[in-house]
Amino acid sequence: MAVITLNNIRHSYLENPGDDADWALKSMDVEWSDGGAYALLGPSGCGKTTLLNIISGLLTPTRGTVLFDGRDVTSEPPDHRNIAQVFQFPVVYDTMTVYDNLAFPLRNRHFDEDKIDARVRDIARMLDLEHRLDERASGLTADGKQKISLGRGLVREDVNVIMFDEPLTVIDPHLKWQLRSKLKELHQRVGATMIYVTHDQTEALTFADQVVVMHEGEVVQTGTPVELFEHPKHTFVGHFIGSPGMNVLPCNVDNGNAMVAGHGVPFRGAVSGPVKGRTEIGIRPEFVTFAEKGITANIVKVDDIGRHRVVELKIGDLDVKMMVPEGESIPSGSVFVDFNTSHTGLYIDGWLAGSA
Repeated sequence: MAVITLNNIRHSYLENPGDDADWALKSMDVEWSDGGAYALLGPSGCGKTTLLNIISGLLTPTRGTVLFDGRDVTSEPPDHRNIAQVFQFPVVYDTMTVYDNLAFPLRNRHFDEDKIDARVRDIARMLDLEHRLDERASGLTADGKQKISLGRGLVREDVNVIMFDEPLTVIDPHLKWQLRSKLKELHQRVGATMIYVTHDQTEALTFADQVVVMHEGEVVQTGTPVELFEHPKHTFVGHFIGSPGMNVLPCNVDNGNAMVAGHGVPFRGAVSGPVKGRTEIGIRPEFVTFAEKGITANIVKVDDIGRHRVVELKIGDLDVKMMVPEGESIPSGSVFVDFNTSHTGLYIDGWLAGSA
């Protein structure tokens, strides 16, 4: 296992990149600690797989350095980095048995057969594959084959990092939660550094201790699932994480005070001096509540989603969503609402004021 450090990484697939649009990855500095469980989260095309390929050595970055435990591996090929990678589609040898598939990485490194047998059976127990070791891999379902891929990544005890590139994409939805839980359990048992790439916030937030959120080739925030939810540092984080996502409302700022549709809205933190750029107030639906006085709003629609209801409001011409717990009464027509100040942020050009 290793501490993985990315210093000033930039990458372009063009020979002579010019403006920002030419860069698949803009300048970034990221560090993954030894033994951590990380998720790399973002929409398709944001640069997640490019970044993963740079860490693995499949790509050499246009600029910057990749360090494993302080050693510069930027120009080293994948086989010198001692990594394991699990891909989106299961990579198995169909003609081999499950046992031989799991044993293959160890046999390829000339391990003693007794040690191979002990390790294979240990991993098989972890993955609930004990009873299928003598079966050919061709007879397994997609989730069974992906378990083999996971097992091949885990069977070696000497890897610096195990990387997962959207490993549950081809798995049936009702089986995904089982494999997500199994991955979390495996991390706790083996203690390896794991980086999990996904566009699915549920996968990221349930697996990782730290989530790295990417948007248009940039890392916009790294934090725990709670930090990302309660204090998003960028409007994209607020929008992408949560269902429904954060309300982002245009506002005017004068003398440190924010006005939304004619209403004064207090926010956490403070700004001093004139504010330049696009200004917006961000507040998650969970932190909007009914009040006896405050911001005037009109209820447009109520959607029942089980334990909560999503109330759609109009504040002036602005659309605002709020979450109301099951059992709490909902008035009709014109109402007053309140924004929880400790969870209300001012964003300037997309960034939380004071965080960029």
